[in-house]
Amino acid sequence: MRYSKPLLRSGLTVAAAAALPLTLAGPAASGPGISVSTTGSTVSVTTTACAQLNGSWGTASLLDSSKSNFSQGRQVALSGTSSGQSAAWSDVGSGTHTVIVMCSNGTTAGTQSVVVAADPAPSPAASVSPSPTRGVMGGIGGGSTDYGTVTLVAGGALVGTGLVATVWYLRRRGKPNRL
Repeated sequence: MRYSKPLLRSGLTVAAAAALPLTLAGPAASGPGISVSTTGSTVSVTTTACAQLNGSWGTASLLDSSKSNFSQGRQVALSGTSSGQSAAWSDVGSGTHTVIVMCSNGTTAGTQSVVVAADPAPSPAASVSPSPTRGVMGGIGGGSTDYGTVTLVAGGALVGTGLVATVWYLRRRGKPNRL
């Protein structure tokens, strides 16, 4: 019991030290921005930062690594409603791209980089063989169907050889000094 006071004091000190950065930082700054996503070779951007002005929400531009400003990129007009606007580009090559969204009032809604992965090599499709129409045939031969004369003669010769070898082995066991 004599250790409870130091532990309580150190616990309060740790809690105060952990809370200090949170109180000094204040509320987190949250502002409008953009959200960029990729699906295969399609890049799309969404935002809620733009307001409609003269029937236009704004323009989004997709820049590859060799482009440096908004006007050099592939530009697409934003479409949507007051709750959200979006734009998309298809057939985008692999590599790192930058998406810039400019609202119709001239302000930048946001800039974000995105990596478009190379298309994976197509894998060969698995071939599906049709299921048998009559099922597996039972009896001698299992799932086999029609054998020719040569196959039947060879099988009969193997069975006959096996029978002769068995008889020879059993007779030899009865008379150990004979061949």
